[in-house]
Amino acid sequence: MAATAQDSTAPLRSGEGKKDEDREEETEYSPFYGIEKGAVLQDARIFHDPNLDPRRCSQVITKLLYLLHQGETFTKKEASDVFFAATKLFQAKDPHLRRMVYLCIKDICPGSDEVIIVTSSLMKDMNSKVELYRSNAVRVLCQIVDSQLLAQIERYLKQAVVDKSPVVAASVLVSALHLIQNVSWLSCAQPCAFGI
Repeated sequence: MAATAQDSTAPLRSGEGKKDEDREEETEYSPFYGIEKGAVLQDARIFHDPNLDPRRCSQVITKLLYLLHQGETFTKKEASDVFFAATKLFQAKDPHLRRMVYLCIKDICPGSDEVIIVTSSLMKDMNSKVELYRSNAVRVLCQIVDSQLLAQIERYLKQAVVDKSPVVAASVLVSALHLIQNVSWLSCAQPCAFGI
């Protein structure tokens, strides 16, 4: 019997057809077995620590994302607290942690009021020399931006469409699918998509 994404308490392998002693030794559980929302929110306080441990922070973000994707809901206050704590992780230099921060911000974004706070960090990453930072910043911005902020970042997106890096240009074009309701953005993305 294998554990599914919905059943974190079920063993991954159960060793069916073996003696009871052998079955106990061979049962493996999900690494997310027994995760509780309250405990993970307590763990998220490490994002405020001046001596960040990138590995530990990545583990906490993984647990937060797991809870979200299992259908767990956060209150507005919990989401805001985690969101603002995660934005502090932009100061870390670890590239793996930065990727996790992008995922966290995209999935936990509590509302348009909070988006303004993280926009400046994402815009800074859009101008970075590291292409993975630029492409991920574009993806996240296009996921969390509302129509009012779109006008502010449109210039950056137009620059990114013609970026020398194919990763960055592709991420803008794919992200344009999320922004397709905006006619002016569509008129910019269409010629680039069709090589016109």
